Amino acid sequence: QLQLVESGGGLVQPGGSLRLSCAASGFTYYAIGWFRQAPGQEREGVSCINKSGGTTNYADFVKGRFTVSRDNAKNTVYLQMDSLKVEDTAVYFCAVQLYCSGHVASWGQGTQVTVSS
Repeated sequence: QLQLVESGGGLVQPGGSLRLSCAASGFTYYAIGWFRQAPGQEREGVSCINKSGGTTNYADFVKGRFTVSRDNAKNTVYLQMDSLKVEDTAVYFCAVQLYCSGHVASWGQGTQVTVSS
């Protein structure tokens, strides 16, 4: 029963940046995925980082704009979002996975990201 806490969401103009954080204990044992869900849409994968931080992956629609990283000593995973677009507007969730290709074991509560002029 791992409790994940996302933070860093908010309102930003197109082309702007935000950094999301996902904090919890025990990150050293798990991969952490980032997902997002827009109103009326299915939840989709955004990015993932393995337990060591040595392997990352990104959805095509964020590749080159978003960067995932982790600091296991601080029990925190980050999602740096640059060059934000209106279509990035969604609730962003972090999730615990055994591997980036694996089943989601736990979800965070989500943080709202709104990109608007």
